[in-house]
Amino acid sequence: MRVDVDAFKLLEVLVEEGSFSKAAERLHKAQSAVSYQVKKLEQHLGVNLFCRDQYRAELTPEGKVILAEGQKLLQNLANIEHLASRFSEGWEAKLELVVDGALPMEPIMKALKRMASQQVPTKIQLNMEFLGGVQARFERDNADLMLVKDYRTGPNYRPQPLPDIKSVLVVSSDHPLAGEKSVSLFDLQRYVELTIEDSSPEINYRDDLQFGGDKVFYLSGFIMKKNALEMGLGFGWMPDFLIHEELNRGDLVEVDFQGGSRYSFTPKLVSTMERPLGKAGRLFTDLILEEFDIANF
Repeated sequence: MRVDVDAFKLLEVLVEEGSFSKAAERLHKAQSAVSYQVKKLEQHLGVNLFCRDQYRAELTPEGKVILAEGQKLLQNLANIEHLASRFSEGWEAKLELVVDGALPMEPIMKALKRMASQQVPTKIQLNMEFLGGVQARFERDNADLMLVKDYRTGPNYRPQPLPDIKSVLVVSSDHPLAGEKSVSLFDLQRYVELTIEDSSPEINYRDDLQFGGDKVFYLSGFIMKKNALEMGLGFGWMPDFLIHEELNRGDLVEVDFQGGSRYSFTPKLVSTMERPLGKAGRLFTDLILEEFDIANF
């Protein structure tokens, strides 16, 4: 025999009302039916739930513990019912987004916060990759959205452009390149270039912004890259939203490169018609686009 979940609701009412007669009245049951249901539960559990020598309906110490666990069960059941009702309204169970680590996370986090404030029941998974690894994971995991710096287009992809992101070629203020004027490609290639490792399992993404020297250190993220730059380990491109303060303080300086020390790219939020977005995916897309438009990079 399994425990009747309704028995825990009855226990809650009994404790709130303080007597079997008042609880029976509130539940629109006969007092004998309430007493029988409690006795049946006690027999099944092998525990006395109420003190029989008290005027009021008071729980025993064991009864308090069991009621607390029963209330957790009732809350879980209420959550399940709530989720089921939201899913029936068109909310998908899970939404997965893959983001290139070169892109700002603040607009995405603000979009997530707005999703949370609307009590969307969908579980959201956010993954970070770099360069070709973004699309590789998007396809491998059958993800719903990818926010990419660049990708291989196809007939089923639905890209939506985001505001341009600017990158700056920088070094530490104490690096030899910091004081040089009109730096040539040959001059750059004398020093270590710091770049981000492509996280794709198949390295087939060619970064056209690499300078082709023999001294290249591949790093696994922009926080690591910024630390390496500040230590004077080498030179490299950085999204300017990540280094505003360091440039203003003079900790990092822009390289006076003959080929240009700044470039911009247009990131895109991409879905695929092979996996049409549900209600949460469409809402999240709208929120991300809004937050990127608001942001000032």
